[in-house]
Amino acid sequence: MRRRVLATGALALLLLTGCAPSVAPIERLGEKAAQRVRANGPSGAAVPPYRRWGLPEPLARAPRPAPARAARPARPLPVVSRVATRDKVVFLTYDDGAEQDPRFVDMVRELRLPVSMFLTDSVVGPGYGHFARLRSVGAGIQNHTLDHSALRGLPYAGQRAEICGQQDKLRSRFGIRPRLFRPPYGTYDTTTLRAAADCGVSAVVLWRASMEAGEPAFARGERRLRAGDIVSVPSGESTSPTLVERTRGLLRAVQERGLTVGRLEDYL
Repeated sequence: MRRRVLATGALALLLLTGCAPSVAPIERLGEKAAQRVRANGPSGAAVPPYRRWGLPEPLARAPRPAPARAARPARPLPVVSRVATRDKVVFLTYDDGAEQDPRFVDMVRELRLPVSMFLTDSVVGPGYGHFARLRSVGAGIQNHTLDHSALRGLPYAGQRAEICGQQDKLRSRFGIRPRLFRPPYGTYDTTTLRAAADCGVSAVVLWRASMEAGEPAFARGERRLRAGDIVSVPSGESTSPTLVERTRGLLRAVQERGLTVGRLEDYL
């Protein structure tokens, strides 16, 4: 009996002096709690989303113009690379759908980015679920053809098949028929405009700036972003810079110009 009492006392002494095997903090907290600690930082204070995504300040909220009304497509269709607006906004558009980084979904959700995704069926492949998640956090889904073929010079039947075929695909996937269309490589002709109108498109969308290697590149000798600019972010397969990094660099350039991000679908 005395030996049992001594053993019990020794064990209690070990626990009190910290000599017993420790339990890792992450095991004590549980995985969900540990994730909250990582997100909030070591002090436990919540880290604002803009800091978490590497921005110097929060993005200004864009004005909310009346949503563009669905109208019968004009003939010929308007072709736009810049929106005529006094609002201090630019528009972020993403092509193809090759990159499907789940962090980008988090970025769009946490920063409330009103981005527009121009999807190509043959590039997206089996990844439509990723874009369903993006759509659920506010991204717009638009048309970029079935197979990413250069359309200019193709006969009407071929161009219509590329454009209407992707309209049908997107309707089957998301229950929508996009109003906006971007021709691959930015090339088109009058046949493209006729085919797109016949497929229910209301505007052909090009771009005035493109995000190349982490820096904006401009057309027509321009050197800076202006209000109303449509910016294209190519969907390359390289891992550096990532889509999140390219977007962060673009957002910093937007903020430096005193601009913010608007929803393209609200203006066209």
